[in-house]
Order: sequence, then C-alpha cells, then structure tokens
Amino acid sequence: MRIDYKQALNLEQYKAVVEGDGACLVLAGAGSGKTRTLVYRVAYLMEKGIAPENILLVTFTNKAAKEMIERVQHLLGFKPDGLNAGTFHSMANKLLRQYAHKIGFTRGFSILDQEDSVSLVKDCMKDFNLNVKGQNFPKANVVQAIISFSRNSNQEIAEVARMKYGYPDFIADTIDKLAINYNDKKKASNSMDFDDLLYFWLLLLQKLPEVRAELAEQFQYILVDEYQDTNYLQAAIIYNLASKHNNVLVVGDDSQSIYSFRAADVGNILNFPKDFPGAKIFKIEHNYRSTPQILNLANKSIEHNQDKFEKKLQAIREGGTMPNLIPARDVYQQAHLICNKIIEYDDKGIDYNNIAILFRSTFHSAELQLELAKRNIPFIVRGGLRYFEQAHVKDLVSYLKILGNFKDELAWKRILKMHDGIGQASAEKIWQEINSYSSLAQIINQGLDLRNSRAQNSWAKIIGLFTFLSAIDFSKKGSMAEAIIYVLEHGYRDYLKTTFDNHKERMDDVQQFIDFVMTYDNLDNLLSDVMLSESFANDSEQREKSIVLTTIHQAKGLEWKYVMILGLRDGDFPHYKSMEDQKQLEEERRLFYVAVTRAKDQLFMLYPIRKNTFQYGEMTGGPSMFIREVGNDKYVTTRSNNFVDEGGEWEDDVVCYD
Repeated sequence: MRIDYKQALNLEQYKAVVEGDGACLVLAGAGSGKTRTLVYRVAYLMEKGIAPENILLVTFTNKAAKEMIERVQHLLGFKPDGLNAGTFHSMANKLLRQYAHKIGFTRGFSILDQEDSVSLVKDCMKDFNLNVKGQNFPKANVVQAIISFSRNSNQEIAEVARMKYGYPDFIADTIDKLAINYNDKKKASNSMDFDDLLYFWLLLLQKLPEVRAELAEQFQYILVDEYQDTNYLQAAIIYNLASKHNNVLVVGDDSQSIYSFRAADVGNILNFPKDFPGAKIFKIEHNYRSTPQILNLANKSIEHNQDKFEKKLQAIREGGTMPNLIPARDVYQQAHLICNKIIEYDDKGIDYNNIAILFRSTFHSAELQLELAKRNIPFIVRGGLRYFEQAHVKDLVSYLKILGNFKDELAWKRILKMHDGIGQASAEKIWQEINSYSSLAQIINQGLDLRNSRAQNSWAKIIGLFTFLSAIDFSKKGSMAEAIIYVLEHGYRDYLKTTFDNHKERMDDVQQFIDFVMTYDNLDNLLSDVMLSESFANDSEQREKSIVLTTIHQAKGLEWKYVMILGLRDGDFPHYKSMEDQKQLEEERRLFYVAVTRAKDQLFMLYPIRKNTFQYGEMTGGPSMFIREVGNDKYVTTRSNNFVDEGGEWEDDVVCYD
C-alpha cells in the first residue's frame, strides 16, 4: 500500500516531504515533528524509485539513525537495505575504508577512542620532556581537547590555546609543535582519531576531484538532521557532496543552536541560503508539545535575537495556564520552594519523573541538591555528576576534611597526588608516615623527610598550606571561604588550569563553592551536609522514579510535563561574561528558549533576589533580562507564599522586581 502523505502529515511537513528536491532548508521548531518529516522524506524518495544506496541520511547519534531506519522500514513494509544512514563519524569511517590508500593509510586503519588519543598525546609530551605538575603545563587531556577543537572549528591550534583556553604564547606554541608530533605518530601507526575521520573525509573531497565526483554522483539525495549543530568540517563535507545533484535537505532550528563550546557554528544554518543560492526554505512551526501560553513566552523571547530566521511556534494544543515567575528571597528559599512544590505534586499523585529542574550550570543547583537530599526526595542529575561529586569540588572539600579529621586517608591521598613528584606509590608511603602521628599539629611541626627533591618541595608547600589553614577560627562565618580562597591562590588555580579542558567553567563552580561555604560557622556541620549529599546520591541512583535535574544543554531534545527553571537572575543567566558580546548573548537567549520549550503543561521560572557572595557581599537584583524583555503579559508573578503552602516557615514575603 502506498503511503497517504497528506493524511499522515500536516501541511507544513507535507510540503517539505514532497517538494524537497534541490537545496532545501527545513526550519523545524521545537516540538514540531522534525524526525517525522525526515522519515517520511526518505520513504517518499524510495517510493519514487530512488535506490537506498543513492540516499545519504546523516544524524548526530547512532540512536537517532537506528530509530529513523526502523520507522522507514515500518512505513514501507520492508527493510531499506543499502540505505546510507548514520552519524557523520560512522559514515566517514565507512567511506574512508574504501579510499584510505589515497591519503596514505591502509584500509585496516585503527580508530583511536578518547582514551587512546590522550594516551598518545602523553607519549608526545614525554618526547618533549614536559613535566605537567612541575612546569604548570596542561595535562594530555587538555592538549588533546585543544587539538580537537582546532580541527573542528578550522582555527589555528595556537590561537585556540590562547583565546579559548587562556594559555600564554610559549605554551600555545609548544602545543602547536606537540600536535605535529601527535599527527606524525598517528600516521606512522596507521591510526586516526575521531576528528581525523571528518578531517580526512573532507580532505578526500577537496584534494581528490575524482573521489569527490564519484561520491557526489552516488549520493543523489542528502538529508541532514540537526543542521544547527554542525561544525566547520561537517558543513564543508555536505557542501562538497551536494556538488553534483544539489539535492540537499537539511533540517534544523537556528533558535536551538547552543553548542558553540563544542565548535558547533550557528552560521552554518544561518548562511545556508548563501551557500546554496536559490535554496527553498520550509518552515514547520506547529508545535505538538507545549501549551499556547508557554509558546507565547518562547516566541517573544527569541524575537530579541538579531541573527535568526523569522518563525513563530504555533500551538496545536488548547487551554493551559500562564508561565509562573517566582521570586525567592535567596538560593536557600529557592531550593525550599522547589522541594515543597515537588512534594505537593507527589501528594496529587504526579510521578516524580514528570518533573524536571533545569539550570544553566551545575553549580546553580548546589543548594537544591542539598535540600533534596535532606528531604529524602530522590533525584538524578542527567548526563553528569552531582555538584558535590565533581572532582574539583571534592578536591577542595578534601582540605576541609583533613582539618576536621587529620586521619582521613582518602583526603590526604587525593591532595598528595595533585602535587609534583608524588604519584600513587609515593602517596601511599607518605600516608603511612602521616598515620603514625597523633595530630595535625605534630605533622606540621615534625614534617617528613622525603628522598625525592620534587616530592620534598611539594610536601613543604602542603605543610605551608595546612600551617595557615589550621590557624583559622572556623566558628566565624566566612572563615571556610577564606580557607578555600587560600588553597585556590596557593596552587589550586594553576592545577585547575592544567588539569581540566573546561577549567573556566570549573572556576565558576569553585566561586560558587566559596559562596556556599561562607554561610557556615561550623566545620562539622558543613562536612556533614556534604557527606549527606554524597551518601544520598548512591542510594537515589537505584530508584527508578526520580526528579530529573539537568543543565539545559543536556535537556535539549527532551520534554517534561512540569519544568522549573532556577537561577534566572542577571549575571547567572545570562552569564555575566556574555553581556558584552552580542554573539554570546544571543546563544544565551537561545539556551533560555530551549529551556522554556521543554515544558509541556506548566512552566515555573525562579530567581533569588538576594545573593550573598564572599567577594561582593550581599547583592540584590531582579529577574533575568530574558524575563524582563518578554513583558509581564507573558507570565504571572507568583509570590512565594502563594506558589506553595509554606506552613508559616517564611514569615516575611519578598519584594518582586518585575
């Protein structure tokens, strides 16, 4: 039976499916059924007699490719054998096996995974006699990340090291030389890393006209999913493959381009009509997910971006309630309000997994995670670690743990191994000596005699740190923040920069941790709360029904009935660093748009009016500019005592700044 496309699709989807010859840009808004459109387009082409091997369908995940193939099979009633469907990397691997000999590799080349790549970079660093801890040179994983970003963004390695990662010229230039050695080692061992798969696929197309002609002839129809997330290499590959037939249909939403930190370039989708003159543009604007009120707010917000295609989400659903803006006194009341709302929903029989809490950065959820643990509300952090489980937070907590209990073996070993000249074996040896002492004061006063001069120097630094830290009076508020700042300024800031490829984001986490601990005037209470969060995490992981906590980046493509966005305060969201850069600010607004459009039935937006910081003291402010600019006719402001029954715990209400 032939497929009744008019019956199965709405008019917008139908036009894209049946009129999709030539260069076509399908702007598919959030919740508009873009996957359905792609699947029916593939089925339509095959019904028209196009052989599966002449169709290329490129997605960003293997799961998406598999799902589309299965849905095409279900539509057609037979398996589309020969269909070229998969991720950019899987298709690159398949094609490079045929043409590897043309670029100096053999057909049986090996593919290095992330761990292999980092290991090979380590070997290159040994060739250069680089000592990471002693010379403050970035670790192999950071170097590998710089090389990778450079490849995918088509930027010079030294430029990426300087501008994106903040390294000085001499380090940037050394990384550039390391990359040459790294590439030579890969070539010598007949190996490619993941980035090479795309790089050499493009090289084949650009440098070998006969290969380009052959592949461009084969792929009569090219379809690309999530085009707004493509990087330089991926967009260039598609451009070259479409050079013969010009039948390239890309589906995406410029309003959901939020991955520039991974080298995704929103310019690829924005410039598609320029790259493919005469391209047809289809807009799929009917949204099947959210209520009209939620979409009205989303539409009004994204209007403020200058670099965009004009489109407007239209709700299929009817009814619904206005989005709620809830001012909270501070981050603690914000956490308290969210937990009370969750309990209220639970009392109404609403499953936890229908509720999601979204935030811009993980550190915005620190107080909430602690409050959820105290209330025994099960939660999972999607796609990442809980705030107090993150390596850099655990590093800093280790110093406090030793001040509370100098016999904490794990904390000592964690700190020791961060320092130059101390590895696993040395840390074990030092710990055995530490364990023989009766107090931290005795350790500081008597010290240790280490044969390794580098280890001895590091031990002297550690003793210097604890000499200062042990003299702090932790019964005073702000004293623990003072301790963390001292650790930060006496080596840990450099350690962050050389150890993590996202050290700038982790530094934001550390600043939040400083603000978090400054409210405590008892070290035992702080450590107890941190331990509560850690122990709760292991238990809640086993539970099937849990509240979902997620960064907005991790939430893209997902949906929940009830969504709460926290931390919607200027400086936090949008991030203060984006305020002076139009491109960054527009990506922040797209991030807000993605967050809003995750909600199906109800949207709650919360922000803390007061924010206590160690650096600036108490700061008072209103909601995010993203809230202010949509106008207060797109939401209702709900005071905290009306958002949920507070039971009289919070006596005075907060002032609203809208």
